[in-house]
Amino acid sequence: MARIEVVMPQMGESITTGTITKWHKAPGEVIELDAILLEISTDKVESEIPSPIQGKIVELLYPEGATVDVGRPIAIIEDDMNAAVSAPAAKAAPAAAPVEAPKAAAPVAAPAAAVEEVEEGFRFYTPLVKAMAKEAGLPLSELKNIKGSGAAGRVNKADLEAYIANRGKGGAVATAAAPAATKAPAGVAQTRAGGERVEIVAMDNMRKAIAKNMVASKQTSPHVNSIDEIDMTSLVKSREKLKNEFKKREGINLTYTHFVLYAIVQALKEHPLVNASIEGDNIVIKKDIHLGCAVAVPGNGLVVPVIKNAQDLNLTGIARQLDLLANKAKSKKLTMDDLSGGTYTFTNNGSFGTLIATPVILQPQVGIFCTGVIKKRVMVMEDDAIAIRSMMYGTHTYDHRLIDGELGSKFLASVKYHLENMKPENLI
Repeated sequence: MARIEVVMPQMGESITTGTITKWHKAPGEVIELDAILLEISTDKVESEIPSPIQGKIVELLYPEGATVDVGRPIAIIEDDMNAAVSAPAAKAAPAAAPVEAPKAAAPVAAPAAAVEEVEEGFRFYTPLVKAMAKEAGLPLSELKNIKGSGAAGRVNKADLEAYIANRGKGGAVATAAAPAATKAPAGVAQTRAGGERVEIVAMDNMRKAIAKNMVASKQTSPHVNSIDEIDMTSLVKSREKLKNEFKKREGINLTYTHFVLYAIVQALKEHPLVNASIEGDNIVIKKDIHLGCAVAVPGNGLVVPVIKNAQDLNLTGIARQLDLLANKAKSKKLTMDDLSGGTYTFTNNGSFGTLIATPVILQPQVGIFCTGVIKKRVMVMEDDAIAIRSMMYGTHTYDHRLIDGELGSKFLASVKYHLENMKPENLI
């Protein structure tokens, strides 16, 4: 019989820590091989971590919300189903302790990143929960009324937020298992000086990373936007004719995003300087097109998985790759390889009904393309005839350090040309 230590995985070369966002199992429970043990979040990706063995959860070394160094043990699983179960670790080791590769037989000390827990009446509460309770004017004795949904029945942030919300309304004790009334993140309500009522919501790792990267991009690149309207009438008709057959053949819904991505690839082939980056005083022109496509993750902002070597794919190949990446994003299965190496990015604000948007460049790329919603409008044609057309705005946002208005506008014109003159029946 053996005890296996599950360690915090490294999700990429630059990733040194991970935050435990949710335990799917508690001490004493049995877990199958490859069943989801926990969810972790880094500054680049959120992932579900499977169990490396079938066995019994003996010990969870960290509570939800703890940030742990890569390589540190976070749980112990015993392949003996009759193994004794230990309580979660109570305190952290000194911050300066070096990280060593874990050994299965070695005793495990709770590492520096663990959240210290304090025992109150035979229950443990993290400093975060205690601080939130103090801020809300709750005595710790009242926390005994809350049914915790964290590992080993601990009260976590979500439990306390739900309890405070119901307590203020005179309702019953709430738990994190109750269905949410809104998708907005829960926070701590408080009244500031002057009677201002606010709700304080802590950013998760992904939101903090997005904020940091967007500010850095604006500080790095002087952004310029070229915008044009694109007549999608022909593509709308073609998609309507092809979508059922395509769905039956590929099992994928044929969307306008697939057409736009294909058109962007053609434009990048014609204007390779747009598929580049800046390194110091050097221009690095990428010979392969690794096309990023922003994918919204409900409740967690967005991620940008990358379609590698898009220059070698036809319309169907792009659709297949995008479907694979989008499904991995929604199920938290994306790897760092899926998110790395992009040379140009596309984002579709039209899916939210937006007419026009001016996105922020994803560094170190020098451009990003954005589309708005497709709407029918009355247009004046070249022969002065009046017609109803399906129109869409396209925005090319580019780094003015490298791309001047002429090239930026020519690239936009190229995308427009390919979308307006595409023959999808010859490409899928």
